[in-house]
Amino acid sequence: MELRAVGTSGLKVSELGLGTMTWGVETDPDDAAAQLVAFRDAGGTLLDTAASYGFGETERLVGSLLADVVPRCELTVATKAGITRLPDGRRIVDCSRGALLRQLDASLTALGTDHVDLWYVHYVDDTVPFEETMAALDAAVSSGKVRYAGVSNYCGWRLGRAAAWQRAVPGRAPLVANQVRYSLLERGIEREVAPACAALGIGILPWSPLGGGVLTGKYRTGVPSDSRAAAAARRLPIEHRPHTGGIVEAVATAADGLATSPVAVALAWVRNRPGVTAPILGARTLGQLTAALACLSLDLPASIGEALDDVSAPAVGYPEDVS
Repeated sequence: MELRAVGTSGLKVSELGLGTMTWGVETDPDDAAAQLVAFRDAGGTLLDTAASYGFGETERLVGSLLADVVPRCELTVATKAGITRLPDGRRIVDCSRGALLRQLDASLTALGTDHVDLWYVHYVDDTVPFEETMAALDAAVSSGKVRYAGVSNYCGWRLGRAAAWQRAVPGRAPLVANQVRYSLLERGIEREVAPACAALGIGILPWSPLGGGVLTGKYRTGVPSDSRAAAAARRLPIEHRPHTGGIVEAVATAADGLATSPVAVALAWVRNRPGVTAPILGARTLGQLTAALACLSLDLPASIGEALDDVSAPAVGYPEDVS
């Protein structure tokens, strides 16, 4: 894999990131270890996790793998704070300075490291002044526990306000990344978030780049019994949208024409979008990760990329279209 700068910062990461949301829950330690080794061997450096994943178990599993499987020094470790998930299914969002810094300390202990390379505010919390949330990033970076700071799931105006605030006074930690949902099925960030990131020098790190697995094509004729959607007994987050079927079929057609997989086509498309640093691969198994890594050898022809752009184009109107 090639290394890419995160926005205009000095932080460089591999062009794909390895997500760990299922580790310790749906992915057992042996499979997680195999994924991490395969990812490292393919040139991957960016390992993405969060305090809330697996009710905290995921970070502990990652920490054990950094101690025994792949050396910490070979990876860029990113984690997130601001969300706590309870065993009863409830989600608590708390982005106060105290809560964020407590989660950071817990993350460092679980990961077995004295710092993380990239630390995100995981979600929006309007119960807390945003200046207080940003102050937690400043404290984390100035303490040496965090090298670079970012946000996740921030819309355009929130990102612009936060980035401007951080730049207003010397010594504040600049925002270098925004981790957001982005795929052929979810292109809403192109209205305001992507332009804001471009103007502010902030890198885009897409999560769910395969649309919750829908772009793999495995849901074209139903919900497989071994799929995540079946296991969770819930609807897919993007199913039943008017144009979903047409986009999935277009990806499948492109894959057939290129003698590759829909996974490779969908990932190659999002990996090469303007402003994108590294899509985060959320594989449950080593087989899924191996299939995803095939996108590294795919050079998506311009004509196919344009056709996929057309079939999946988001609706854009006033005032985003003012130029």
